[in-house]
Amino acid sequence: MGTIHLFRKPQRSFFGKLLQEFRLVAADRRSWKILLFGVINLTCTGFLLMWCSSTNSIALTAYTYLTIFDLFSLITCLISYWVMMRKPSPVYSFGFERLEVLAVFASTVLAQLGALFILKESAERFLEQPEIHTGRLLVGTFVALSFNLFTMLSIRNKPFAYVSEAASTSWLQEHVADLSRSLCGIIPGLSSIFLPRMNPFVLIDLAGAFALCITYMLIEINNYFAVDTASAIAIALMTFGTMYPMSVYSGKVLLQTTPPHVIGQLDKLIREVSTLDGVLEVRNEHFWTLGFGSLAGSVHVRIRRDANEQMVLAHVTNRLYTLVSTLTVQIFKDDWIRPALLSGPVAANVLNFSDHHIIPMPPLKGTDDSNPVTSTPAKPSSPPPEFSFNTPGKNVSPVFLLTTQTRPGLGLNHGHTPYSSSLLNQGLGVPGIGVTQGFRTGFTNMPSRYGANNRTGQPRP
Repeated sequence: MGTIHLFRKPQRSFFGKLLQEFRLVAADRRSWKILLFGVINLTCTGFLLMWCSSTNSIALTAYTYLTIFDLFSLITCLISYWVMMRKPSPVYSFGFERLEVLAVFASTVLAQLGALFILKESAERFLEQPEIHTGRLLVGTFVALSFNLFTMLSIRNKPFAYVSEAASTSWLQEHVADLSRSLCGIIPGLSSIFLPRMNPFVLIDLAGAFALCITYMLIEINNYFAVDTASAIAIALMTFGTMYPMSVYSGKVLLQTTPPHVIGQLDKLIREVSTLDGVLEVRNEHFWTLGFGSLAGSVHVRIRRDANEQMVLAHVTNRLYTLVSTLTVQIFKDDWIRPALLSGPVAANVLNFSDHHIIPMPPLKGTDDSNPVTSTPAKPSSPPPEFSFNTPGKNVSPVFLLTTQTRPGLGLNHGHTPYSSSLLNQGLGVPGIGVTQGFRTGFTNMPSRYGANNRTGQPRP
């Protein structure tokens, strides 16, 4: 039987948690204005949908979808306020900034789906065009235009304001920008409004209202009902063209890509970090967009053995923090140790390597724990770091004993013996076994016994 918790807190449902978070956001005075506009938006949307049904105008329906998009933008603004209130948790260590990115992506994609629905309905109407009643058409146009402009200009929507500036321009903005330059050349005072480019949401609201006004006039004058379908297609194409660059930009943020406009700055900062004192190498650098206007990244830095880790870490963080707000830096010290084989020049009597006895030292670990490539004992607790180099023989220091015997007929004393390949591979030296691999000093295929024939079992002269 499991442990019985007498005073265990009851688990809340999803809707209970959602209601709790909504109360947290509603407690902030800044959100009261957004909630008020949300209520007005729902009321206007209800009236507009009724007028769309009474007029039988699909162009007014397409324009009403922009009002529904305004409701999604208000919800995104509430989510942005909630993200600012919440702190990073152990589960979400980077915070909740990506939630507002997801809200922007969902809002723009839903607007594009609505535009595709309008295009499908318009294609059906071209086959059989119904009669359009203009009684509420012009009234609904001005009600929707007034509310959309009032919402866009009264509430500062931080996520959509950033996306509209960072994303690429739509085809509607590009065409209007050419007209704006010509107009601002005549009236310079309008340059602050139309240049460098207009707000895409204000632009699509004005363009949609202009299309509906033309529709009203043509129907009233000539009873040309097909213009309503043409206006609906125009509004749907403008909606799709305006929302598509924003959905692409927010989708790239969700895919954790690096923004193209900061790649050059990041390369410059990496080059500066690689020239810092004590830094040998900068590798495995990875930077991505965490949220709108915030970058995150991780980098591995290999430093000299005598360098101060904390000092290098402080300098690296100081250089990269100007661009990367959330940064993880991992420092590795250089573990490459080249063993000193001979401290002086090689003498003539040192060439007889087999006349020196090597005292075998027991290995620190079993042969099963050694790396078959480098013969370095592996650590059972954790694998070696990525930037460390497992130098053969660094864990066991061999001891050499110089023999002072004199060979009959030669009269030569022999000097120190360098590492043999068997010592490098197993950590001990065994007399009587021939050497088949080269030495670190450059001598290859040197016999291990006095004489080159390896006579086994015969006494030495």
